[in-house]
Amino acid sequence: MLSAVTEDYLKTIYILQREADEEGGEDDRPARVSTSAIADRMDVTAPTVTSMLDKLEERGLADREKYRGVELTPEGETVAIEVIRHHRLIEAYLAEALDYEWTDVHEEADRLEHHISERFEERIAEVLGDPSVDPHGDPIPRADLSPPERGEGDRLDECEVGDRVTVKRVRHRTEDELRYLAEAGIEPGTALTLAEVAPFGMITVEGPDGEQSLPAGVARLIDVSPGPESEPELAREG
Repeated sequence: MLSAVTEDYLKTIYILQREADEEGGEDDRPARVSTSAIADRMDVTAPTVTSMLDKLEERGLADREKYRGVELTPEGETVAIEVIRHHRLIEAYLAEALDYEWTDVHEEADRLEHHISERFEERIAEVLGDPSVDPHGDPIPRADLSPPERGEGDRLDECEVGDRVTVKRVRHRTEDELRYLAEAGIEPGTALTLAEVAPFGMITVEGPDGEQSLPAGVARLIDVSPGPESEPELAREG
């Protein structure tokens, strides 16, 4: 049995590896993660991270190379994916069955993810129809704990003026950022048109609630797909 803290480290390393891979890794090897990146994400000191990485390596859950960072072993990755599956299924259940706002599910899921049984996990998945994404649009790992496929699409900050897009995913960082987007009426499934990109880092979009200006750092958290989701279902003329 692993402690909740150990599982949190494995989950964090896995997510950081995935984020680095999605930024465009040069080969098929998983990205390695630095001690400072882990410390920043978990809001702990670098020595605290180093101590935990020693323990993970001793247990065969992580592999470190000096000056190159850490990556999870297959065993460590499996543990991380299982914790992430629990977390995202719980988020989906809270939102769909208990009417939680999509901005409020993360902290609750953080508290519960380490403590549910496999039977309870299976029951949540069954009740929800085995969902593929959580309320933020993040992929929910399958029951076989295979790594989720890398998401396709662009980030909002990569789009050009005039582009019409649909929000696919909002990458979680802080509760304040999620609430900022919620108050702007921007969530997974929202159709947007990029109206303006200001030279000082603000991106203006036109959405259901009118124009909204977003800092580039917030726009960077939003994954989008081309066009409104309803467009592919429209009958073609001729």
